[in-house]
Amino acid sequence: MSRTTMRRLAAAAMAATLVACGTPSVAPGYYRVERGDTISKIARAHRQSVPSIVRWNNLTNPDSIEVGQVLRVAPPGAGSTRTAPGDVRTTPGTASAGVTPRAGSATEATPAPSSRNALVWPAQGTTVRTFDGASSKGIDIANALGTPVVAAAGGTVVYAGNGLRGYGNLLIVKHNANYLTAYAHNSKLLVQEGQTVSQGQQIAAMGDSDNDRVALHFELRYKGQSIDPARYLPTR
Repeated sequence: MSRTTMRRLAAAAMAATLVACGTPSVAPGYYRVERGDTISKIARAHRQSVPSIVRWNNLTNPDSIEVGQVLRVAPPGAGSTRTAPGDVRTTPGTASAGVTPRAGSATEATPAPSSRNALVWPAQGTTVRTFDGASSKGIDIANALGTPVVAAAGGTVVYAGNGLRGYGNLLIVKHNANYLTAYAHNSKLLVQEGQTVSQGQQIAAMGDSDNDRVALHFELRYKGQSIDPARYLPTR
């Protein structure tokens, strides 16, 4: 197998890891967004109105749905308190890998990071880009070249390399079956795939690989769906 082929396979595997941490089936009355879907298309397919889909899922921007996102496509049952699986809500508590359980998923009790202090900041510096769920899937933290990058929570390194265009030297740490964090544009990677890391352990050095400035791009994903890391980081 050629080196080019091996790199392509590695990039594909890494991209698949970023896209999803498992793709469980959805409950009746829900639909998982696929490539090419729009709210209008989904509404037509399920014989519902666009305003209903938007209302049932509390969508602030119907044009920014993501592949893998789970949407309610049937009216909530009378007295039902369930929420769509993609609607991450938080409750106090403790659990492994810095996550806490909450009830209310359509299929099961879905773990979510606690509202604060579940994660530690992956690097010191200035937040120069925030999460918007569309053009920015995470946050960017700028500082000097070589600034330590640490694991935001304990877990296992499932990718270490530079096979995905736009991410540079990238690390992906999987924390449990549902959650992972990604650390991009590093100048140096200090851990390897398969290695277990602890919260706060240095895993890389900040850099500008495949980027126009020295900064860490940090993402938090739940079942492949990007969520705002700032909601789960300590205030500073």
